[in-house]
Amino acid sequence: MTAGPAFEESWTVYGQRQLDHGYRPPVPDRIDWGFWPGVGPGSEVLGDVRGKRILDIGSGPGHHAVHLARAHGALVDAVDLSPTQHRRALDAHGTEPGVRFLCADVAEHLRHAEPYQAAYGLRTLGCVDPRHLLPALRDGLVDGAPLVFSALHTDSDARPPSSEVVPHEGFVRLCDEEPIPTRIWALTPQLWEHLLTEHGFRVEEIELLSAPDHDNPVVVQLVRARRHRTTGRPRPRVTSRPRTARPPAPHAAIGVGAIVFGERGLLLGRHRHGTWELPGGTVEPGESLHDTVVRELAEETGLVARPEDITLLGTLLDHVDDVVRVTVGAVVTAWQGEPADQPDERVGGWRWWALDELPQGLFVCSAQILTSWRSDLPPIDHAPAHFTPYAGG
Repeated sequence: MTAGPAFEESWTVYGQRQLDHGYRPPVPDRIDWGFWPGVGPGSEVLGDVRGKRILDIGSGPGHHAVHLARAHGALVDAVDLSPTQHRRALDAHGTEPGVRFLCADVAEHLRHAEPYQAAYGLRTLGCVDPRHLLPALRDGLVDGAPLVFSALHTDSDARPPSSEVVPHEGFVRLCDEEPIPTRIWALTPQLWEHLLTEHGFRVEEIELLSAPDHDNPVVVQLVRARRHRTTGRPRPRVTSRPRTARPPAPHAAIGVGAIVFGERGLLLGRHRHGTWELPGGTVEPGESLHDTVVRELAEETGLVARPEDITLLGTLLDHVDDVVRVTVGAVVTAWQGEPADQPDERVGGWRWWALDELPQGLFVCSAQILTSWRSDLPPIDHAPAHFTPYAGG
């Protein structure tokens, strides 16, 4: 495991008990990020790791590191703070080609190691204060390196994740053994994304993995992020306001957002609630997505475009509570007229914005569309969404 005397003690006790029982987990055929075989994706979420230097964060008995070395040709440094966990790994796999086992605090190790090309952790990042580990990972990974980890979301007592960076008391359990007390950082997906973004990572996806047994309340988050370094002068973060949690009317389940971008910049309007938004709105019954973009653009801005002037980028899926929201981003490649406020519309004050000077307080749907459109924009804070690009978009 990683830093702190309390964590070292918990996992040292755990490792010693496993040594006493002589338990050596077999090298798996795949990586399971949760507690349940076959649930969720496997090691493919790390990308092609053949010949790459990989960091295993809190490697335990080392069987996952061995899997990556044997099956995928990775060069793995398996780091764990617990001396008994480290001993288990050495006893079982100490001569394994392609794997180096290290007994150390991961954050301290990263301060002196050559930067890694990828890093991963199986249910380990939630066992240490992320403010201790994330700065070291930021400095210890090369630009573009993936960071993939799983962490507890909902525990066996159905306790929900925290929206603050605070731990709760937990236990490491072994069959027919006294539970071992420890502390666990079970954080919301939004908080994980905020922390990762703050420390130089771009979150690509956060997936919730549930137990196949519906009576089991445990849920694990699988977080996929990538190290992202900016060059040149630091650019300020652009904030976005979450949308309302009030369930929408059924017709509001799908909407569009239109990117109108030209020599004068990007067109954004001010909603009466104060957020800055792309032109767009909800799809009406019997309407194509192209027709929706054309209609909403005219209704909100007065600009005239044709369906053939619209390029659809892809679908963004997220949710508010239990309501799934579907948003389709589009680029308007040609238009006529000048943007102007329209009667009875809730968005107005249309302005052209330079891409490196976007306003604070973007509407979250607009923020998600802009992030999926171009990767060279300033970092934009928003709730995570699953983006599926369209061919040619």
